[in-house]
Amino acid sequence: MSEPARLIANHRVHVVPVVLALANPPWQRDVWLDPSAFEDLDHVFHTLFDDFCDADEPERYLGVSLRSDEEVVLMRELGVALNAAAAEAPNDTDAEYLQASVWPEVVAIAGRLAQVMVANDLRELAVLLDEGAVPDPCQVVRGTTGSTGDQRGGRPSSDMASSQVSRAAARKRP
Repeated sequence: MSEPARLIANHRVHVVPVVLALANPPWQRDVWLDPSAFEDLDHVFHTLFDDFCDADEPERYLGVSLRSDEEVVLMRELGVALNAAAAEAPNDTDAEYLQASVWPEVVAIAGRLAQVMVANDLRELAVLLDEGAVPDPCQVVRGTTGSTGDQRGGRPSSDMASSQVSRAAARKRP
């Protein structure tokens, strides 16, 4: 893995999870509102504005924690929405943020950004693994279960899955 790829991976391992958390209201209620939990909204703000990105000026993080111009645009939108929510949270509590009138917009933007980031990461992973090594999901691979039911040599086998399960079950576990 190249040094630039390593740098972006080291940053994204922090950024992607907080974007996913912002896109997940049940997580927010269950974790951020639990005083004994390990994560809160303060962690999210530090990650996105101070430590691994700058949601106010995300262009500087293109190639560092953001992979594409689309991610930069969405991160800026997320920063604007988070700042608007902060303006509605005078005591700076997580509960106030979650009650802010703009919070649904924060969740929606974070959801779009999460989809783009995960898709970009999967594309990068495919490149890192060498595109030839990643099977085309539209192809039916012989010797595995699929819709054709064919075994090697073209012989139909209605019990292909059962034989594979039996072989897997017969393996001893450590």
